[in-house]
Amino acid sequence: MIRSDWGDWLVRDVEDATPDGVAIWYLGCNGFVVKGREGTTIYVDPYLGLGDPPRTIRMIPVPFDPDDVQAADAVLATHEHTDHVHGPSQAPILANTGAPFYAPDDSVAVAREEEAWTDEWDVADDQLTDVVESDTLEIGEFTVHVEQANDPDATHPVSYVFEHEAGTFFHGGDTKPTDEFERIGDEYAIDLAALAFGTVGQIPDKRTRDPKRTRWYNDENQIVECAAALECERLLPSHWDMWKGLTADPAALHHHAASFDHPRRLELVEIGDRVDLS
Repeated sequence: MIRSDWGDWLVRDVEDATPDGVAIWYLGCNGFVVKGREGTTIYVDPYLGLGDPPRTIRMIPVPFDPDDVQAADAVLATHEHTDHVHGPSQAPILANTGAPFYAPDDSVAVAREEEAWTDEWDVADDQLTDVVESDTLEIGEFTVHVEQANDPDATHPVSYVFEHEAGTFFHGGDTKPTDEFERIGDEYAIDLAALAFGTVGQIPDKRTRDPKRTRWYNDENQIVECAAALECERLLPSHWDMWKGLTADPAALHHHAASFDHPRRLELVEIGDRVDLS
C-alpha cells in the first residue's frame, strides 16, 4: 500500500478546486492532474512509487495516496515504463472512481498481463482501453487527441493534446524531438506544453548493475527544440526532479530559450504546484 508523505491535502485541493478555465497540477516525475471549470478531472501518468533503489532512487515526496482519490473521469498513460504505468499508483484510482484507463497497446498489456490489475484490484477489463495515434477522446469538457511521440527507450509511446475552451495543453510523455512536432504545432494552438527534461548521468544497468551513461530525457537544447517546433506559448519542464543522478535545473532553460520565438515563457513548477489556462 502506498503511503503519502503529504497526507491527502493535494487530492482535496484538486477535488475542491473550481477553476475559471483549466487548472493543471504537477505531481512530480511526469504526472499531472488536469481539471476543467465543469469539474472534469483527468490524471496523466501519475506515479507514486519509489523506483528500484539503488538503480532508480526517488528524490521527491509521494504527494498523495491513490486510495484517497474519489473523483476522476479518466487516467491516461503515455507509454509502458514503470513510472508511467504502475498498478499500485493507478489501479486504486480506477477502482475507486470507475474511470477508464486510456493508453497505447503495450501500456495496456502491462496493466492486463504483467501487473494483472483486474485480478489484484477491483478494476474491470472494460476500463482498460487501447489508443493509437490519431484517436480522439471526448472526456467530459475536454477533447483529447492522441498524437505522435519519439521515445527511443519505449516500445509504443504517444503524446496527448488536451483541447478546452480555455486553452490547449500538450503532454509529451518522455518524448524527444521529432519531425511530427512541426505538424502538431501547426494543427493546434498550444498554450502550455509539458516536456521531460533531465541531465545525462551514471545509472546502474538493469541487468548487471554496473554504472552506465544514461540519457532518458531531453537536454536543454532538445527540450527547446521540441517547444519551438510545437510553437507553444509556455513550456513546463517535467521529470527533472525525479531520479537521483538525472536531476536538472530548469531555470537554466531561460538562456537556451531566449533567442527563440517559442516558447514565449517558461513555467517552472515544483511538485504540488498548480498552473492555469484561462
